[in-house]
Amino acid sequence: MCCGAAHAAEIHTAARHASVGAEATPSYAGTMATTTDARDADIARAAAAIADPSRARVLRALLEGRALPASVLASEAGVSASTVSGHLAKLLEAGMVRVERHGRHRYYRLTGPAVGEALEALARIAPPLPITSLRQSTHAHALRRARTCYDHVAGALGVALMAALLERGVLEGGDGRFHPETAEGDRLSAPGKDTTYRLTAPGRAELAAFGVDTDGIAGRRPLIRYCVDWTEQRHHLAGALGAALTDRLFALDWIRRGSRRRVINLTDAGRTGLERTFGVALDA
Repeated sequence: MCCGAAHAAEIHTAARHASVGAEATPSYAGTMATTTDARDADIARAAAAIADPSRARVLRALLEGRALPASVLASEAGVSASTVSGHLAKLLEAGMVRVERHGRHRYYRLTGPAVGEALEALARIAPPLPITSLRQSTHAHALRRARTCYDHVAGALGVALMAALLERGVLEGGDGRFHPETAEGDRLSAPGKDTTYRLTAPGRAELAAFGVDTDGIAGRRPLIRYCVDWTEQRHHLAGALGAALTDRLFALDWIRRGSRRRVINLTDAGRTGLERTFGVALDA
């Protein structure tokens, strides 16, 4: 396992130079089979699948929750197309990724949030990658400002949106803050457990007017979850509602994916729209 932990540093983003790790993805039922007892799990097999720098970079590229073709993953891993095919075959065999066919093209994505949680957990115990360039520093700043946490918004934008939803009465049940002195299940860089947030009736109507049908996204996945944001040390919205709200922001072109992994860029329309709609104001 020590070899897997050493290579786990490859799944860090540039912002991992801070003393805490990247936040974990929300915990909910995915498609990957799980076990309730670690003693019955083949941990060595999972570790072997990750314990290669190139495969770790492939997994890191998929942490956004998007499906990517092998050509893009080869570029992310810094290897040839034939080499990345071998790595993808091993990750498929280990159950870490799945393949989707769109016509003649094949796209790969993480099997489910449980895989992202495992990767982020390894990132928290692995040594951080040092920032050695201005480009890395800029990337770290962008990640702190706005990023994806699997399929929902995190960073300063994520916690500001959560605070606005609480302020407007869309959500209730907590104050959106991490209280380490009284925390029992909550911890930085992880799905929250101590607070139970609820969607209010007026909030349901407000979100419907915004284009988010909360009834239509109900399913096995909890509607409302939260993560303790590692850069802001406050709560950001996760769960089915967090994902649906993020999808809506993308659809409106209020946010766009950046050129670097997990980075989100807030557009001018988004800056204006978020302030007018939810009272979210971020510095330029």
